[in-house]
Amino acid sequence: MQAEERLKRLGWFLPLRLASYVIIMAVVVVWMRYPTFLQPLIILYSLLTLGFTFTIASQRRLKLDSLTQALVALQFIFEISIESGIIYATGNVNSPFSGLFILTIVSAALAYRLIGTLVIASFVSFAYAFIVKFGYDQVGSVAFSFDSIASFLSIPEQVLYSIFLHVLIFFLIAFISGYLAERLSKQDKRLADASRALKRAQLETDDILRHLNSGLLTLDAQGYLIYFNRAAERILGYSEATVKGLLCSEVFAERMPYLSTALLDGLHSHLGYPRKEVEIIDNEGKVVPLGLSTSVLLEENGSLRGVIAIFSDLTEAKEMENKVRAADRMAAIGELSASIAHEIRNPLAAISGSVEVLNQELRLSGDNGRLMDLIVKESHRLGKILSEFLTYARIDRPVYRKVELCHIISDVIELVRHHDSYRPNITMSLNSQESTVYVFSDEDLIKHLLINLALNACESFEGVEGKVTFVVSLHPSGSIVDLCVQDDGPGIPEHIHDKVFQPFFSTKKEGTGLGLAIVHRIASSLRLQIGLESSYQNGTSFMIHFQGYPTGKTDNPREQYREKANLLPVGR
Repeated sequence: MQAEERLKRLGWFLPLRLASYVIIMAVVVVWMRYPTFLQPLIILYSLLTLGFTFTIASQRRLKLDSLTQALVALQFIFEISIESGIIYATGNVNSPFSGLFILTIVSAALAYRLIGTLVIASFVSFAYAFIVKFGYDQVGSVAFSFDSIASFLSIPEQVLYSIFLHVLIFFLIAFISGYLAERLSKQDKRLADASRALKRAQLETDDILRHLNSGLLTLDAQGYLIYFNRAAERILGYSEATVKGLLCSEVFAERMPYLSTALLDGLHSHLGYPRKEVEIIDNEGKVVPLGLSTSVLLEENGSLRGVIAIFSDLTEAKEMENKVRAADRMAAIGELSASIAHEIRNPLAAISGSVEVLNQELRLSGDNGRLMDLIVKESHRLGKILSEFLTYARIDRPVYRKVELCHIISDVIELVRHHDSYRPNITMSLNSQESTVYVFSDEDLIKHLLINLALNACESFEGVEGKVTFVVSLHPSGSIVDLCVQDDGPGIPEHIHDKVFQPFFSTKKEGTGLGLAIVHRIASSLRLQIGLESSYQNGTSFMIHFQGYPTGKTDNPREQYREKANLLPVGR
């Protein structure tokens, strides 16, 4: 700020200094024919002027440093001395060149402001009074005699009046020029501060708008795009440089006509939307839901100025909403399943027991025997479905403890080998980087989850040869343990990936549709992230991410796990 002020001061001061030098030299050389007694002063004054100009020109930054200030002060001293000599030699009190003092005073105002200007005016007044008095006593002589100073008060009244008038003019001009220079300096400072504040506000406002997480665009009254922030570029897939100044109807017509319609409603109908959902198509051809809010800008006279649109990508919000709805739906299904299973299980147990007693006592053959076998078989099947209902509905809250994962997987493999869904042509194996891997979870729920995944894989082979592999891997930090349950079965088509965890959805002939639903419910209860990778005829892989057992010092490992587990959403 001070550097800018000094730059402005020197921008006026240097030309005025050079103008004063040219005028004085013209008077001395042309008018006075270069008098002998002024030659030393003129030489020193010329050297000072040259040195001052060279100093200013050689400085990288224009500022009044100590050397420049010294040169300026010496310039004023020699300039006042030369002007005094000119006045003395050209008529003294009647000299036409007393106005040279005024030029000196005005130039001093640019360098020293009010106080400095009054000081220079004091020197000028003293010099003028001394020269007039001395010239009055020594008329026609150019020799200096300090004896005449004692008779200063004996000069005529008209001479004193002339001195007084000139001194008054000098101080008046000094006060006016210094005051104006001071006011202009303060005004320039205020304007500079206001300009910097305005620029800073503009930069801050633009920076804020440009870095908003929500997309922001503005249209003028004709529908041309005039602003496009970075979020708008990311969400809509357009660059500001390519769309700025174009009609929004032309830019958005192909991939996002609903957005264009909402913006044009503001222009044509002056209609703003506090909240509206529209869909666009991104550069990859995917449908992206947007939450849109538009506002109409009006001039003071009520005429249309433009439209502002703020929007955000709702993809993650929609996914979260779908997950919450799915969780609510599954919770409702669980409650319904529990009540239905409870009401059906007791009568079914009585029916099933009675049928088995009759089957043992009656010796049925032919169609009657086949019917009896069918009743017994379907009774067992219905009992299995009810058991799965109850399992889905009654998943307990997890009890976290230190669990050895490889040991659980070995138990699961052994249990599955004795299940009805297992066949001798199915191979099950464990592949782990470490023989012992600890996680912080619920052992029973993990075992139940893995059994359902393994049985689901065995049932997918439908009697043909297959392989199920449990792959355990640790992250380098040890904080995450990945488990992949993969098979080389027929796979799951991609278009039903979002449905496989839904209750009662099954592609198997005799499936209940609750196996993977139980898996997802257990994963939700344990706050595990589970993912699916599969395609038709290319096998299936379920990825589960466990929190490794904390090995560092901690007061409460369970709380530490829960805090970290909250960051692992259940995936599909």
